[in-house]
Amino acid sequence: MAVMPVMTAMRNFLRLEAAGGIILAAAALLALILANSPLSHLYGAFLDIPGAVIVGDLEIRKPMLLWLNDLWMAVFFFLVGLEIKRELVEGELSDLRAAALPIIAAIGGMILPALIYAALNWDDGVDIRGWAIPAATDIAFALGVMSLLGARVPLVLKVLLTAIAIIDDLGAIVIIAVFYTADLHVGVLGMAGAATVVLIGLNLAGVRSIIPYGVVGTIMWVCVLKSGVHATLAGVITALAIPLKEEDGHSPARFLEHVLHPWVAFLILPAFAFANAGISFAGIGFAALLDRVTLGIALGLVLGKALGIWGSIRLAVAIGAARMPEGVSERQIWGLAVLCGIGFTMSLFIGGLAFDDQAHAVAVRLGVLTGSVVAAVTGYMLLRTGTPRVD
Repeated sequence: MAVMPVMTAMRNFLRLEAAGGIILAAAALLALILANSPLSHLYGAFLDIPGAVIVGDLEIRKPMLLWLNDLWMAVFFFLVGLEIKRELVEGELSDLRAAALPIIAAIGGMILPALIYAALNWDDGVDIRGWAIPAATDIAFALGVMSLLGARVPLVLKVLLTAIAIIDDLGAIVIIAVFYTADLHVGVLGMAGAATVVLIGLNLAGVRSIIPYGVVGTIMWVCVLKSGVHATLAGVITALAIPLKEEDGHSPARFLEHVLHPWVAFLILPAFAFANAGISFAGIGFAALLDRVTLGIALGLVLGKALGIWGSIRLAVAIGAARMPEGVSERQIWGLAVLCGIGFTMSLFIGGLAFDDQAHAVAVRLGVLTGSVVAAVTGYMLLRTGTPRVD
């Protein structure tokens, strides 16, 4: 693919992500307002609406909240899988030298937040399960904040943020698969493995119709859901099997990414935020912010992400493992590193996998919201004061 179409696609991607991030924030704010209003009972009733799919002996029953988290987020992870494949094959991550900086930055930005959380919760066998919550970055939210600065932020900085966040998503996928898996049902998991083999076979056979991939992917989602592994991983595996190579002017993977992106940005992620961000502040005082789970998440997002990403970038450049992007200042790198502390969607998602009780759910939401808001405001101010205005 030529350079200009790639850059055009990147600009469209960033524009869509930024707009989606603003709507995401609005959905989260609406959830907070409803959860702390006289309509809070209606908000809770909405999340508890039951739904079921019954096909013969197969029965899947879930409340609205879990349908959003298990099914709709599988579509989100499917899109993430498409984005990861595109980046690895033809994007910023396809060139190892160019990919070195975001890869190193993302790794540092995942390790340090986890260490900060673990240091505060190491002696509690339950609380320590949340160690991965502050390791995530919400690309839509972060780009949404960047978009408020307009042309003040150079494109290269937005591309670097996107690359770091995509690698971050890949790391989160691995963490979910390895560390947040319930009791395994080997037989059903074997069926999911067989579906994976079929998907690979479809790809190797040159099948370019998306229908067979969709059918097999749906079967895999059910198998993974019943196996104990989180069902959203089925979306990633299916996406990686979709052909990306363009033939006769058509790429199945790029077509699906183009079609799904608006639905994910403007419906699925805002719906997830609306369902998961609502926290009642009744009875919550300042002491709640000092809860070790809340504090570990907030400090991990604000300090861990910033220091982990900035320190990794400085180290990588100093030892010659990567090059600093041209036209980017030290303050802008700091602003980018701080903005990566907006965990939100993925942090809330991992928090839901780590804990299943209400007390921890409140602590997780409070920590994620606090850390993400502080990171958003601080990152915005760093970029605004450190970047000259472009008219």
